Formats: sequence, C-alpha cells, structure tokens
Amino acid sequence: MAYVDLNPIRAKMADTPETPDHTSIQRRISEAQDGKQPQKLFPFVGNPRKPMPMGLPFQLQDYLELVDWSGHCLREDKRGAIDEQLPPIRERLQIDPRHWLYLNRNFESHFKSLVGAAHSVRSACEQLGKRWAQGIHDCERYLSPPITS
Repeated sequence: MAYVDLNPIRAKMADTPETPDHTSIQRRISEAQDGKQPQKLFPFVGNPRKPMPMGLPFQLQDYLELVDWSGHCLREDKRGAIDEQLPPIRERLQIDPRHWLYLNRNFESHFKSLVGAAHSVRSACEQLGKRWAQGIHDCERYLSPPITS
C-alpha cells in the first residue's frame, strides 16, 4: 500500500502523500478529517486482538507516519522524495500529537455519535436535522485545526 501511495512522489508528480488526487492515502486522510474511514477501502482496525475484526491490523496514524518516513528516503532508482525540509505529516495535517495520543486512549469515552472537525460535525447535524451532537466541545478541542488570525 505504501509503495502505491508513494508513486506520485517517486515520479515527481507530487510533493507530499496527502496532495495527489485519486490515491487511497488522500481518500483516507480526507475521510479521517471527518471522523470516518472510506467505505470502498479496507479499514484500519487497530492493534491485533482476539477476535480480530476484518481490516488492516494497525492504526491510520501509524500508516501515515510509515508513508511519510518512507517518502523521505531517497532512492537511486526513483526521481522524487519528500523534501527533507517539510515538517512531519502530523504537523502538515495539523494533528496535535498530545491530542492524538489522548484520543487513542480515551476515544470511546468522549464520543458517542458524530466525530470529526467541529465544522464538519455541525454541517452533518444540519443535514441530519439534529440541533447538537454530544461531544462537540471535544471535537473543537481535539480534532479541529487551530484558529489562526
């Protein structure tokens, strides 16, 4: 998967794995920002356990870091790589590592229904005719990009 997701980088058609259109990693990132996983892709189900649910046995953030790290490696047989000067993918996607770690440990106790960036949750509430979503303040705190002036 990582090899395919890095093809646009290696061919010098893109600078980062999150930017090229029509890649599974871009679709996964886009859906994750709305608190979802793509329906037509095999889901990430976390760390192995019994019984193991159907899916990829690791977490999305681990996969993103693997692709990002692999993309930084220069290969003599390929034209492109991720620029060394670019920040890590979590920073580029504005994912606060403290919040990400906290949510990995406490996700189910904070979110009971809709999850994602606060603006996406509010939009979904409007479309569903809901007046509010339980956990919206945690969506603002942990999953929304910082407000810049």
